[in-house]
Amino acid sequence: MRIPYTGPLPPPTIIARNANTPTGAISALTNFLCASPSPLVPSSPDSHGRTVLLTGAGVSVASGLADYRGTAGTYTLNKSYRPIYYNEFITNHEARKRYWARSFLGWTNLHKARPNDAHWAVRDLGKRGFLSKVITQNVDSFHPMAHPDLPTLELHGYLRSLVCIQCGSHLPRKEFQQSLSSLNPAWAAFLAEMLETGALDSENPDERRKKGLKSNPDGDVDVPDAPYTTFRYPPCPTCLAKPPVLTDGSQSIVDIDDDGAWSPRSTAGVLKPAVVMFGESIAASIKTAAEEAIDSASRILVIGSSLATYSAWRLVKRAKERHMPIGVLNLGGVRGEETFYNDIKADNDGSSGVRCSERADKILPALVQNLGRTVPPGEQISSPAKQQSYK
Repeated sequence: MRIPYTGPLPPPTIIARNANTPTGAISALTNFLCASPSPLVPSSPDSHGRTVLLTGAGVSVASGLADYRGTAGTYTLNKSYRPIYYNEFITNHEARKRYWARSFLGWTNLHKARPNDAHWAVRDLGKRGFLSKVITQNVDSFHPMAHPDLPTLELHGYLRSLVCIQCGSHLPRKEFQQSLSSLNPAWAAFLAEMLETGALDSENPDERRKKGLKSNPDGDVDVPDAPYTTFRYPPCPTCLAKPPVLTDGSQSIVDIDDDGAWSPRSTAGVLKPAVVMFGESIAASIKTAAEEAIDSASRILVIGSSLATYSAWRLVKRAKERHMPIGVLNLGGVRGEETFYNDIKADNDGSSGVRCSERADKILPALVQNLGRTVPPGEQISSPAKQQSYK
């Protein structure tokens, strides 16, 4: 994954004209989802006039997770924030200790967090036939948790498990967290104290800073001047049991200390989160699946993303090249959005494209209510849709 665009973004240009209020945004989004497929879009037998969603960190803010560019986002408040890069992680033992220590502190609240009203509304839009698929940049697993029957492509992976760099084995993150706790009793006591005092419970970044914490996306909690070099982490259990042969044909070594922590004498057994780190390539199969999801839909709706990462931006670019109507529901600016709407007519009511700057957890449930018994393009509803509760 390429390094994200971190420069300033221009304020959004609202489309349609009445989409500058929550009520107007709901109306424009209703027209967008209900519009007949554009004759300019190459036909696909699988589209049925449905919409593909592309979601980002803004969708999960209401679940208590940090985002990147929102008013309380990491890039907004923490100008010095620098995520770890793939090459740094796989080659630097000290960098891994720092990464896992911060992740250890942030995992508990991330694990406790749950989907919010935006995710449940996506579920309902899928049940009613408006959506074909969800592509998400998020690694919190909220989309597959909220709507297992609506396909979700996790573009950047997920935090719910780890993967071994050498043998490819997976390990549940919950199990790994228990091992980290056992190997680092002082850190475990510190985490227990923070949880007991509620230091990690506040969603207000100012309150967390007062307590000496910096909270970043994806369960990363930084404690300035913390002794990260003392942190220890376990090896891949599969490699420990049977050290693999390396790509150069040599036999690897997987060594541990007296407590079972990975030793720097090892040449294998390094676990990483099952996410695509910056500087790491997205698997070809995932790229292809994302492109196919775009090509098999009639329109695309971006929710909670500034499209700062190229992997997401290029999908909207692909949709634009296919003449697909583009919708964006995101607080604040979006990378390259001026090119998405340069051919939209002034009298557009949202059918040809929509741009709203509103909270997803407020707008999407109301959108579901507004759609009511509306029949999606190319679909038929044979029985009344059941009212869904957002919880």
